[in-house]
Parts: sequence; C-alpha cells; structure tokens
Amino acid sequence: MNNSTPLHPSPAKKDNTHNIVIGQKINPDKIQRAKELRRHMTPSEKILWQHLRGNRLNNLHFRRQQIIDGFIADFYCHAAKLVIEVDGKIHEQQAEYDAERDKVLIARGLRLLRIKNEAVQQELNQVLVLISQVCCEET
Repeated sequence: MNNSTPLHPSPAKKDNTHNIVIGQKINPDKIQRAKELRRHMTPSEKILWQHLRGNRLNNLHFRRQQIIDGFIADFYCHAAKLVIEVDGKIHEQQAEYDAERDKVLIARGLRLLRIKNEAVQQELNQVLVLISQVCCEET
C-alpha cells in the first residue's frame, strides 16, 4: 500500500490547489517537473528520503519535490513549516537564484535548512538529528 496516497481525496483537487501549501495556483508544467524530479532524485536526496518518508523521523510527515510559490523544494514538512534543500555543486553556480528563492519562502513564513550532499552521505545521523531539532523548535 502506498502511504502517500490519501484514503479520501481532498476536495481542493477540483480547483487545482491539491497541494499541501494552501492558496497557490500550480502551473501544470511545474507539476510535471516535480514528478520528474521525484523520479530522478540525486543520490543524496534518495538517502535522505529513505529516512524521512513514511513519517519515519519523529512521526513527522515530509513531502518531496513540493511546489511552493512556483519553486520546487527538495523536502517539505508542513507541520514544522520547514523546507529542506540538499545542496550539491550546482548551488555554487546559482547562489543569486537560491537567495531570491529563500527570500520568497521566508516571506511565506517558512524556515529553510540547507544541507550539503556530503553531509548526507558522510554524516547522516548528525543530519537527521539536526532536522529533528529544527522541526521541534518553536516558530
């Protein structure tokens, strides 16, 4: 059984806001891109997802490749208002884009946690502890 499939579909699906971030219209191209990113996750994203999926980390529900204000977040925990980005080398070349994106997400009241690929691959336990701590902090 697929845990990500709701037993009762949300009535919001009718108006194309069937996402966990309420009040945004989603471009169909963006939905397709998010699906592609889910199918082709980076090795670090795959590792982290295995520990976040299915409420495995402190019973917190995470979504992957979540569309928020036109951006696609690597991981998102709605209960903690937390966006997690797993950053690889590409982020060194797009610092300006990332800064603008971060501003938009923070303005929405979300918190951001950027984690390097190397940290996920080499210090996974510390990364999971950090995510858990940040999720439990008061917002």
